[in-house]
Amino acid sequence: MKPITISLTGAGVSAPIIVNTNVTPVNLGFVAVVTGTVSAYTIQYSMDDPFSSTGLVNWFATSISGASATTSGNILYPVTALRISIATGPNTVALTMTQAGIA
Repeated sequence: MKPITISLTGAGVSAPIIVNTNVTPVNLGFVAVVTGTVSAYTIQYSMDDPFSSTGLVNWFATSISGASATTSGNILYPVTALRISIATGPNTVALTMTQAGIA
C-alpha cells in the first residue's frame, strides 16, 4: 500500500485513516511527525466501523500515547482505522501509515 498521510493542527481529533481489513496478516507501520510544540498527542485505533451510521466508534490508544515528540510504531493485529488525537497545543502532528501486503 502506498503510504497515507493525515495531519491535525491544534487540539481535537483527525479524520481516520482506513485500514484494508481484507489483507492477512495485518501489518501496519506508522510514524507521527510533530511540527512545533505539542504538549500531548495520542495515535488511536479502532476495531469498529469508522463510518458507522450510529456514530458509535470506540477508539483506543496505541503504544504512542501522551507523546510530545516525533515517534513511530506498528500494529500487528486487525484494526479498522487509525487517527490522531491532540490534547493541547497549537501546532501540527502528521501521521503516515503504510500497510504491508498491498501492491
